[in-house]
Amino acid sequence: MRMRDDAILRGHGGRIDEAERLYPEAPQPWVDLSTGVSPYAYPIPAVDPDLYRRLPLGRDTARLADAAAAAYGRPAGTALLPVPGSEMAIRLLPLVLGAKARVGVVGRTYSSHAAAWEDAGAEVRPLADLPDPAARDLDVVVLVNPNNPDGALVPRPALLDFAARWSAAGRRLVVDEAFADVTPEHTLLALPSLPDGVVVLRSLGKFFGLAGLRVGFVAVPERAAMPWRRRLGDWPVSGPACAIAAAALSDAGWIAAMRARLAADRRRLDALLVGAGLTVLGGTDLFVLAEGPAGVDLVDRFARAGLLVRGFAHTPNRYRFGLPGDEPGWRRLEAACASFAAAAAGR
Repeated sequence: MRMRDDAILRGHGGRIDEAERLYPEAPQPWVDLSTGVSPYAYPIPAVDPDLYRRLPLGRDTARLADAAAAAYGRPAGTALLPVPGSEMAIRLLPLVLGAKARVGVVGRTYSSHAAAWEDAGAEVRPLADLPDPAARDLDVVVLVNPNNPDGALVPRPALLDFAARWSAAGRRLVVDEAFADVTPEHTLLALPSLPDGVVVLRSLGKFFGLAGLRVGFVAVPERAAMPWRRRLGDWPVSGPACAIAAAALSDAGWIAAMRARLAADRRRLDALLVGAGLTVLGGTDLFVLAEGPAGVDLVDRFARAGLLVRGFAHTPNRYRFGLPGDEPGWRRLEAACASFAAAAAGR
């Protein structure tokens, strides 16, 4: 009997190598549906070979920041700082905002936020929703908007109202907008100004399908930017990554077409999962959170078909499905869903 380490496939997504080891008889190639990364990568442009030979120049980083500002927005007086992936920004938050802070993380979201603060010695509490600033004794609130894995979204007017009241009390609000490319109307970066005490995180890898490029951004009021700059150093992002990311962020036509394509694929995925008897609980145009029947391990069932989906140890009958990137991937998912539906009907 094969021994499986459930924790491996129920932690971070993308662990195809572990899935291959645990399921050597599964069909090849594997279809990775376990992440929120778009399966449609931005086409990598030709990169000047000189960028590999020299350290990044100030103009390389500035060009990247300007491209991000044009794509996302940049409130007046706000610094938009490139970082080597938003995961690094999450890990730096306690160092910049204060490791001994009392921190609330809103909703059940991905574990990196709580882990970063706990590792730094902070007191971390789960929050069901945005708290009343007059009734809470927290120093920092962390919100992923839209949330991963359920896609829950706090509309911008409500979030802005909370942010203004919260920061006026001298507290900090971290808004992780890693998946906001598919809901640009809700980003705080499109505001004329950013309330004091607000930190916004962005990720390039999800929407542009370039997770391996390791590029993200931190947006903070300019007067709060120096602690970030000191910790990030002179070369936070490589020269080739600056060039590729700037090209992607500047390609408005590709961005618009990709939003439409992802929205259509999300509708297709919703219909497929519902047809298989799963309950769709939420998501974004990059992933869907669905619930299956109790007592059935869909991570295992789909893995046997060469499909890696994300499971959760804390809610074992809930699963996150990303999007297949081609028709063979869709057909394999359709076949696995049909097989599961038929087996469920026969029970």
